[in-house]
Amino acid sequence: MGRSVSEPDHQSKTRNTKPPGIKLIEHTKNSNISFKSHQAIVLIVTFLAYTSYHASRKTTSIIKNALDPQTQDETKQSVSFSPLSWFLGTGWAPFDGSNGAGLLGDLDLAFLFVYAVGMFFSGHIGDRTNLRLFLTIGMVGTGLFTSFFGVGYWANIHVFYYYLIVQMLAGLFQSTGWPSVVAVVGNWFGKSKRGLIMGVWNAHTSIGNISGSLIASYFLKYGWGWSMVVPGLLMVVVGVIVFMFLPVDPESVGLDREGVEPRPGEKGLTEHLLGLNSGSENESAVGFVEAWKIPGVAPFAFCLFFAKLVAYTFLYWLPFYISHTAINGEYLSNAAAGNLSTLFDVGGVVGGILAGHISDRLDARAITAASFTYCAIPALYLYRNYGHISMSVNIILMLVVGMFVNGPYALITTAVSADLGTHESLKGNSKALATVTAIIDGTGSIGAAIGPVLTGYISTQSWSAVFTMLMLSAFVAGLFLTKLVVAEVTAKCRELQRSSVVEEV
Repeated sequence: MGRSVSEPDHQSKTRNTKPPGIKLIEHTKNSNISFKSHQAIVLIVTFLAYTSYHASRKTTSIIKNALDPQTQDETKQSVSFSPLSWFLGTGWAPFDGSNGAGLLGDLDLAFLFVYAVGMFFSGHIGDRTNLRLFLTIGMVGTGLFTSFFGVGYWANIHVFYYYLIVQMLAGLFQSTGWPSVVAVVGNWFGKSKRGLIMGVWNAHTSIGNISGSLIASYFLKYGWGWSMVVPGLLMVVVGVIVFMFLPVDPESVGLDREGVEPRPGEKGLTEHLLGLNSGSENESAVGFVEAWKIPGVAPFAFCLFFAKLVAYTFLYWLPFYISHTAINGEYLSNAAAGNLSTLFDVGGVVGGILAGHISDRLDARAITAASFTYCAIPALYLYRNYGHISMSVNIILMLVVGMFVNGPYALITTAVSADLGTHESLKGNSKALATVTAIIDGTGSIGAAIGPVLTGYISTQSWSAVFTMLMLSAFVAGLFLTKLVVAEVTAKCRELQRSSVVEEV
């Protein structure tokens, strides 16, 4: 457990204060909460927070089938009459026309473009403000605007620009989430086993997608508006929990960072931890341009651009693709398609944990990320060409695709971002985490914005062309890590040579 910091000195130095929920627990127990207990609270609260972010983000992919039920996969459907229309309904104007898929793609683009731009500013602000309050505001705002989208159902709104503006504002508030939660977790945990810890922790992305799909699919039978409002209101509730219980860093609760500092003389993976000096509150935040110059930031950022293009295309279009593609000659309802699509995220959970564990064991983030990315290419090919054969084949291939697509995405946005945010070139300055995380994920989010909108237009012509685009994107993502992979392989070869020389001696 970390030792206490004198209260007056602490108040004068830190921008963060002890959460009211923590105060209440300590008052009830009549004793201070231990360092390990604070770490557990951080993991649980941030896990719930980002689970709710992704749950609210997933809803639009589920309601697409209700808004535009007509577009079919041309390789599986040759007649003009849609066998789906009797249970999907006639759609919702203005998305029920011939350009419905394109308009839905425009909504995805608007949301993700604002999200990506907002990410850069959020990281900059996050390193300079109270992350607990910043995250709370973002969550409440996201929940409200997600709900406003659903209000269009009861208000009978058929104006495209209403949904466009609401999605843009939701994207702006969504951008507060990722830099904030990664920075908070990074403040409490060191680099040792960070890949595994964050790989498990990053399951919130897939758990959020799964829960969002299940909730939205369940309420879809009552009207698509409920599929937006319920997840939105749940997010507001979680936002209140964040405000009550999230300790931003050890200093904010009167502890130092000795619980995450290495012992004197300790080397290896634990050498560069977050907050290496107890006076981190006096450090100046790292600038945006300076953060870009940190070795490894640019290659991983551009790799994530294409990796998220693939991942978010599945996030926003997989339920739509499933419901409009015959599996063993039969079409699934939009609710069943939404439920089936959750298996992609189940594979993503496995991929994220596996990638984190492998990268820890090998101490090679780039090799691991590139290997998963290249393996995604044949997996995508197999899913497109053989996923329609039977339900069993579809499920197996979907799990495999989810594992290889989400594995590198999860690794780069968590462990890699935290590693680079505490890079040795920063000389122990811990005030770069949110900025570096925002740069990497913000760049990736631009790709995430482009993928779904391209899919919206390309899918009207050919789903095979969509999968070709995804396979090319995965290939390019791996190419951006080539230099880092070569460096890691070279380092490993030198280690083996040195080990063999020592053994001979």
